[in-house]
Amino acid sequence: MPRVTFTQNLQRHVQCPIADAPGATVLAVLEAVFAGNPRARGYVLDDQGGVRRHVTIFVNGRPIRDRSGLSDAVAADAEVFVMQALSGG
Repeated sequence: MPRVTFTQNLQRHVQCPIADAPGATVLAVLEAVFAGNPRARGYVLDDQGGVRRHVTIFVNGRPIRDRSGLSDAVAADAEVFVMQALSGG
């Protein structure tokens, strides 16, 4: 089952413990996590269900490509990392 980890900077706003969640896509995995932790959804996804501008999601160390539909494939043994993206200059 994929393992989902949220970085500490996101956990400053909402508690997001490491979770094992079923699913074959990023959307399915995140929906499983959010089912048990609905407050986390608002920090990760926008009102249209896409990844918020300053959030980045990696699957096995690679950034996801589909930030709006979250259709990237997730293997059963995948590591999914959700982190706040850094910006500025």
